[in-house]
Amino acid sequence: MDLHLTGKAAIVTGGSRGIGRAIALALADEGVRVAVCARGEDALRSTEAELRARGVDALGVVADVERAEDIDRVVAETVARFGRLDILVNNAGGRAREDSDNVWEMVFRSNVLAAVRATRAVVPHMRASGGGSIVHIASIFGRESGGTPAYNAIKAAMISHAKAMAIELAPEIRVNSVAPGSVSFPGGSWGRRLEEDPDGMRVFIERNIPMGRFGTPEEIADVVVFLCSERASWVTGACLNVDGGQSRSNI
Repeated sequence: MDLHLTGKAAIVTGGSRGIGRAIALALADEGVRVAVCARGEDALRSTEAELRARGVDALGVVADVERAEDIDRVVAETVARFGRLDILVNNAGGRAREDSDNVWEMVFRSNVLAAVRATRAVVPHMRASGGGSIVHIASIFGRESGGTPAYNAIKAAMISHAKAMAIELAPEIRVNSVAPGSVSFPGGSWGRRLEEDPDGMRVFIERNIPMGRFGTPEEIADVVVFLCSERASWVTGACLNVDGGQSRSNI
């Protein structure tokens, strides 16, 4: 299926590892020019090289999405490099288990406020390009209980923001969210827990994931790329679970 993405330009925040990296690579495989941002330069440069190896122009920008000026710089450098902007994937975000004010503020800044600022920054450029697609990476725990209080509330806010912006920006720009379930990759929290406690993780899977395994970053990326494409041209304001049946929510 031709997704009609060749030649478009995208930004993926938190794009140097895990789900963000997989999304960036999947977009590149469809002929999209991709800018990725992250705080760590080594992993960022490695991903940038992987993107170029796919035969597309790529840009890696060292940035902290908790800083408004960094988000503005990522958008400005992307437009200067590619001459247009069609896709934004708000993937970056932090989390912690504590219930302190500092944790709540960090999770808010790195997830919701970063997505709000990036969305605001890209809209004029997407309109200049004739339209675009924005996808927030949320979580199934933004739709039901199960995570820590801060993570649940903040991911729910991201889903709500995507819905509100879908209405505000239609018909030029589509805005959706994706809610991953438990995804394992090297260096990620589930990947570490698999290494540390394989028996416990086997029990967790048996009890919680009907498909019988953790998800992969690539499986999340495939859905995101579809939502970014013209094949999803009448999909806006949606939140799609990608979770192997893990969610118990009816909505």
